[in-house]
Amino acid sequence: MTTFELGSQTAKGGFANEKAICNKFNNWKKDNEAQRWFKIMGYDTKEIDSVEAIHIPTRIKKTDIERFSLREDFAEIMRFKKADAQLRIKIVIGDIVKIENLSLKKVTIRKDKPTSGFNQIDKRWVDSYQQIWSFDNNVTLGLKLFAGEIKPPKEIVTKVKLRDKRRVYLDEMPKHLSDKIV
Repeated sequence: MTTFELGSQTAKGGFANEKAICNKFNNWKKDNEAQRWFKIMGYDTKEIDSVEAIHIPTRIKKTDIERFSLREDFAEIMRFKKADAQLRIKIVIGDIVKIENLSLKKVTIRKDKPTSGFNQIDKRWVDSYQQIWSFDNNVTLGLKLFAGEIKPPKEIVTKVKLRDKRRVYLDEMPKHLSDKIV
């Protein structure tokens, strides 16, 4: 099998996984795993009235944009698309509707290699995440140092011996930066 075929097979498996997870959320009343996921997400399942989970395709046609309740500029949506599934959760208290966008990653862990399967890397620049999530400049600086996107400044290098001169680990950066990130 070529690397292209392997990549294609892996992607297809990921898409099938995303659809399967949407199905689990849509059957949350009977699905114990989906109920556990809601608890992890901070929801009391007794307060949930209904759930509608939809799989968000990799490419969204302009004609389908309304289906996902996305009213922002189409180019912005496609540029920042990270969610694989959208959950529309209706809470029993009044008519509160909560929308959760989830990024789903399939992890395959081999018994002979317990650290296998963690290959989901997003290679965007930190500035693009700042645009998406609107975090402040201190978080941006800390993440750039952590990712090795910028060279560690002398005031950090002289205070701490870095394990890797190309980047700064959270426990090596100034506390005010690591606290903002965490």
